[in-house]
Order: sequence, then structure tokens, then C-alpha cells
Amino acid sequence: MQAQDIMVNRVYKVKENDSVRAVIDKFIEYQISGLPIVNDRNEIIGFISDGDVLRYIGKHDDHIVDSLYYAFVITGDQEEFEDRIERLLNLNVMEIAKKKVFKVSWKEDIENIAAYLGKKQIKKVPVEKNGVLVGIISRGDVIRNLFKTLV
Repeated sequence: MQAQDIMVNRVYKVKENDSVRAVIDKFIEYQISGLPIVNDRNEIIGFISDGDVLRYIGKHDDHIVDSLYYAFVITGDQEEFEDRIERLLNLNVMEIAKKKVFKVSWKEDIENIAAYLGKKQIKKVPVEKNGVLVGIISRGDVIRNLFKTLV
């Protein structure tokens, strides 16, 4: 069995010029936690996950979490809270995305994909054919398809 046999063909993605707001909107709308980032030729150039957003918030120089808590909860300053959130949401997706993307070929064996996902400790991997995004595979896709044949 190969990637092409188990991948999801309908891939939600964002473009390299999109904002973090566009990412968050898709996370919410499609109830997903990660998106490939593509250029105009549909080539995979990055990947962003909910973890990337949280890591940015946690390490940002403004100490955005403490500042948001202080601005809104302690002082009740709704305007400062909204300004800080707006700055985060207006960032370009590439500012916080992973640029070194782990991806697999559409011909990759499912056993190798299972090993990659486990070793890299990632939840999903984009699939490419001839250098362009054609699908995505999650851990769940691998598990369902590997054990479907056994049950």
C-alpha cells in the first residue's frame, strides 16, 4: 500500500502570503490542527500547526500571554487586548511556520510513512507528486488503513 492509496485528496492549505488570521479561520472552520503552505505553483514551502501558533505566543518577546492576561483580566483594558491579538493575527504565516517541511512522495510505502510519523512525532504529512501538493496523510489515516486489512 502506498501514500496515494490512503491520502486525503481534499487538502486544506494556505498560501505563502496569507496571514495567521487565515490559518486560524481554517483551523476553526475545518476543525483541523495543521495546514501545508503552498506557493502559486502549489509547491509545498511550509507547514503550520496549532503548536506553531502556541510556541510563538509562548516565546514572543512581548510575552503576549502575560500581557494579554494583564491587559484584559487585571486592567480590563479591552482595547489593548484586541490590539495585541490583532498584531498576532496579522502576522504573515511564514513568520511562524516551519519552512523545513517533512513530506512524502505519493508512491511512498505506508510502512515507511508510519515509521516517519512515529519517529518525527508529527501528526500529519503532506503528500507530493512531481513537486506539488496532492494530498495529506494523518496518523489516523495510517492506523485505519493498516488495520483495516487485519480486521
